Order: sequence, then C-alpha cells, then structure tokens
Amino acid sequence: MFSKNDSWHLSDLKRAAGSRHSLNDVNWETVSSMVPSDRGLPIDIRSNENSIAECDAVIVRAMPRGSLEQIVFRMDALAALERQGILVVNPPKAVETCVDKYLTLVRLKQACLPIPKTIVCQTAADASLAFDSFENDAVLKPIFGSEGRGIVRIREPDLARRTFRLLESVGQLIYLQEFVDHDGWDLRLLVLGEKVWAMRRENKLDWRSNASRGACVSAHQPTVDERDLAIRAANATGTIIAGVDVLYDRNGRPQIVEVNSASGWRHLSAVTGIDIAAELLAEMEFLCGTQISNRSTLQTQSE
Repeated sequence: MFSKNDSWHLSDLKRAAGSRHSLNDVNWETVSSMVPSDRGLPIDIRSNENSIAECDAVIVRAMPRGSLEQIVFRMDALAALERQGILVVNPPKAVETCVDKYLTLVRLKQACLPIPKTIVCQTAADASLAFDSFENDAVLKPIFGSEGRGIVRIREPDLARRTFRLLESVGQLIYLQEFVDHDGWDLRLLVLGEKVWAMRRENKLDWRSNASRGACVSAHQPTVDERDLAIRAANATGTIIAGVDVLYDRNGRPQIVEVNSASGWRHLSAVTGIDIAAELLAEMEFLCGTQISNRSTLQTQSE
C-alpha cells in the first residue's frame, strides 16, 4: 500500500477479506503503462508481470514522494484505470485534492465550511503581513505532508521573518495558518460513504494532537453537526473514505484543519471496536455494483 512501509493496514485488510478476496501489494516504482497503437486494445497498466488493469478495484493508501514527472504519471495512471471502469478508492481527483493542503482549503471554502484563516504566498513580505494580522501566532505547514510532520508554531516576529526569508530564498511556498486557540484536544472523524466514526485526541505534551505523536485517544460519539461537517468535507474533496480533523476554538466554534484521503484506522478501530477494514471492503463491494467473486482481485498500492 502507498503508506510508507505501513504493513499493518494491508494485513488488516487481508484479515477482513478472508478467502473472499485476493489482495496484492504493489510498489509504485514498478508501475508501467503500455499504450497500444491498436484502437481495439485497452491501455495496460502493470506492476512487473501483473496487470493492474485486470483488477476489480484499486486502493490508494498514499502517494509517495517522487519527481514532478513521476507524480504526474502516477496520477494519470490512476485516472486511466478509473476511465476503464476500475473502482479507485480514493478517486484520483480526491487524492490530488487531499495531498495539496491549499487545494483542500479551497474546496472546503467553496463548500462554505469553517476553516482557519490562511495565506499561501511566495514572498517573505506577504507572509510577514499575514503573520501580523494573525496576532503573531501562526502555524507554518508544508503544503504536502501528514501526521504533523514539518508543522511549526511560530510566535516570535523576528524568528518568523527570518524563516519566511529563508523559505523565499529556496523557492518554497509559504503556507501559514492562524493558530486556533483551543482546549488541547481535537477530533478525528472518519467518513466512509454515509458512515462516520470518531475519536477524541488529546496531547498534554504537544499542541499537535496526532496519535502518531503520542496523543491519548478515546472513542467519541459524533454529534449531528459533527457528522454533517465531516460528510460535507468528504463530499467537497471527492473522497469515499476520509479522515477529517476538527478542533473547537475557545468560543466553541468548530474549525476543519485537515482532510486526509489516506487516513489510518488502527487507533480508531481499537477505541471504537469498529472493524473499519471490513467496512471499507463492504463499501467497495457496494460501489462495484455486485458482490466480488472469490476469483476477483482487490489491488492495493504500496511504496
């Protein structure tokens, strides 16, 4: 799976699939595409000797780093599979949206969903003006990334300006978001179709509440409003399965801070008792239109 050596999710899917489905692990670097000159032949997308185009469905867990050409080719290959009638979860457009924090933000804004004030710019001058308007308390994020990696909270004006100048000098985009003052916890809501499960994450040692950073997690029963927010966020980004992160400011107003198209479910399954892997496979069976036979193959992608 595209999850950076994340074998747990593949194992969990195989457990849930039992003998009903066959799942294969594919390294994106082995993927190739043969485009035949014969108009009657389909485009063949392969991994080594295996034809991905012969599978019933593709699960995309993540998009590994690569050159611009590699990333574009991978996204094009997913789109080609989708056009040939193969179920891709999440769809290529959704993956493209969610790996790009700016594009995610635009989609959420267009759907009139609550988001923190954010600037994406290319100069230190623009970033400095925004930092001042954020009352000298902001979060600097890489435009690509997950699990809290590379995220820095900045509260010192001098440090902020030096950081912005450095990023400008190396040609990096500056993605700066106002810090949302909150009570030290947030919610991860997992959307799968019309179903929503949630857990509360709290980290007393770090303002970042990712479970991968040691946050304490517990089951949470989403309210009607929280469920509505999560489903609307998933719809706005085009995701079938999505992890939606929501935190509340000191006035109790929700803010959506991330939508992840490759959200993990290990901690969520543990605290809620929900078999997310089985739920995902059932949703894919439904989307395929008919029960997938024992001879069918669910194809997962991996780095």
